Amino acid sequence: MVGKKIILAISGSIAAYKAAFLVRLLVKAGAEVQVLMTRAATEFITPLTLSTLSKRPVFTKVIAEEEWNNHVHLGLWADAMIVAPATANTLAKMANGICDNILSAVYLSARCPVFFAPAMDLDMWRHPAVVENVKRLQSFGNHFIPVGHGELASGLVGEGRMAEPEEIVAFLEQFFLEKKDFSGKKVLITAGPTYEPIDPVRFIGNRSSGKMGLAIAEVFAERGAQVSLILGPSRLNTDHPGIETIRVETAQQMYDAAASRFETSDIAVLAAAVADYRPGEIAEQKIKKSGEGMTLDLVRTTDIAASLGKVKRSDQIIVGFALETSNEVSNAQEKLKKKNFDFIVLNSLNDQGAGFNFDTNKITILHRGNKRKDFELKSKAGVAEDIVNEISAICQ
Repeated sequence: MVGKKIILAISGSIAAYKAAFLVRLLVKAGAEVQVLMTRAATEFITPLTLSTLSKRPVFTKVIAEEEWNNHVHLGLWADAMIVAPATANTLAKMANGICDNILSAVYLSARCPVFFAPAMDLDMWRHPAVVENVKRLQSFGNHFIPVGHGELASGLVGEGRMAEPEEIVAFLEQFFLEKKDFSGKKVLITAGPTYEPIDPVRFIGNRSSGKMGLAIAEVFAERGAQVSLILGPSRLNTDHPGIETIRVETAQQMYDAAASRFETSDIAVLAAAVADYRPGEIAEQKIKKSGEGMTLDLVRTTDIAASLGKVKRSDQIIVGFALETSNEVSNAQEKLKKKNFDFIVLNSLNDQGAGFNFDTNKITILHRGNKRKDFELKSKAGVAEDIVNEISAICQ
């Protein structure tokens, strides 16, 4: 925990008094702690108490005393965000993207792992709406810190108590310890589209945004890997110190960058949507409109996946992607064998919320021998965790 930047977000529950002990334990463990509070939370424990313990000002509003508390900056600053206590109301807002306070604004901006420790009465905890919201938050890739069993504020006895501060700190310490399973590994990732020029103005491209590949790169980096991200034309970027971003435009440039780094890589994840064809000739000047039609002579680009698969060593892992619109499984299985992948990630444009430009994805992981794993629709951050976990299992 030494040097870790932790956001502790507190919502309005009687369990908020435990936040003082939690801040103290986090600081004692060597973490930097930034406390956020909802308005209701300030009714249970004062910001002054938590500011004194954290040695930082406590934020209770996005705008306070004519100053804007930058929720985007906070979301980028942190190594982890803990919502504790997380009330039923706060869980509902997080699960449904309702942004009406500083806690939810920072949560929606956070790129770091998010942990939530619920606190509520027994019957509230059992309510189907709360159960569904917890499941939904987990499907987004958030980490649930289990509730405790015991006497509740209502006098009832049962589940619903917020985990004790010592348990929350131990949960985080275990997470950071386990999530360094790729320390010392070099990971090569391709992401985004390629643009193949026709003339100085026009190009052949596709709709890939690079979001999936970037999410995978960030998960690997969080888990200790040294990542080389070869990114096609995209507005996306990352400031993670564990990621080197190499920006390219064409399929040939992407191939050159990947081939030059593959030999020293332990793992390659080929998530880019690379053009299969490029114009045989590129006009030096903008092509003027003439006649009723125009014919382009297209030639094959270098198949990056097949080329790397041919020279893959037994100690290297290659993961490919297949975006299909028909005969999805059979096409992906053929690609898996032909390109010498260890496994392939299949998604279909027929699945709502999957594919290019979405913040969500729905995947199936196919291994050799017709072994498959189907996953539900998740955020791309959650999907990235699933893919990296699958690679981790191979590495064991």
